[in-house]
Amino acid sequence: MDKKLKFALFGNVYQERKAAAVQKFLAICQQRGADIVMTDQFHAFLRDTLQIAVPRCEVVTDGDFTADYAICMGGDGTFLDVASRVADKQIPIVGFNTGRLGFLASFSPNKMEAVIDDIYNGHYGVEAHNVIGLSCDELALQGYPFALNEIAILKHDISSMITIHTDIDGEHLTTYQADGLIVSTPTGSTAYSLSVGGPIMVPQSDTICLTPVAPHSLNMRPIVLQDSSEISLRVESRSGSFLVALDGRSQSYPDNIHLHIRKAPYVVNVLTKPGQSFYATLRRKMMWGADRRG
Repeated sequence: MDKKLKFALFGNVYQERKAAAVQKFLAICQQRGADIVMTDQFHAFLRDTLQIAVPRCEVVTDGDFTADYAICMGGDGTFLDVASRVADKQIPIVGFNTGRLGFLASFSPNKMEAVIDDIYNGHYGVEAHNVIGLSCDELALQGYPFALNEIAILKHDISSMITIHTDIDGEHLTTYQADGLIVSTPTGSTAYSLSVGGPIMVPQSDTICLTPVAPHSLNMRPIVLQDSSEISLRVESRSGSFLVALDGRSQSYPDNIHLHIRKAPYVVNVLTKPGQSFYATLRRKMMWGADRRG
């Protein structure tokens, strides 16, 4: 008799191609007698858009839920959304990659039965991924103020570059004149930061990286800090406002407020394959060492 487990199921409501994977997961849960919880939005998407016969489950409207594991059906963008919903609950996240690259959502839907078997048998690893948080002296920030990948300070699309006064632990580092500044965790170092020239940081390296976006000065380079550092920022722009994006969730804020970025007091737990190697993932996902010449 299987032990009783409860899974929180999440997915991207804009990807209809995940239907087969979701149906497979629901069938496995029914077979094992597992309980399921999902958001009302995803429940409606499965029932009304994908026309899936959803079994009896718990439907919630917010982040007030409990589960043994959180199941993510999608790509890394969906995974980041799930991480924000799990927040400080310490529930391990299991990412089935129905998207594209999938650094975070690392399991193939084709291996779903084996993965669920491993969960029931305890044959898996758990990686703790650090999170960074944002605060402001003058304003109450909107939404969830934490990020698993990065916090980006960005100009508006139509504005000229912005000026970002940057202090580390109370000491002035530099003033960036750029399109933006990305503050990245090791988890996020293979995401937005990498696309603008930032370094890849090994997970669990207790580091954080500042990567300027299109800096006016060519000698402005990324810098890697200890993640115990506090980063303080003050932004000036011609438009009088700028964007703050936390894992892609963006809001506009007025100039000259004082922002602070620190490591969060909790981690996000990610389920991994036994013996999974970050370096092997880099070689596979980024094709390191592959000879692409014809």
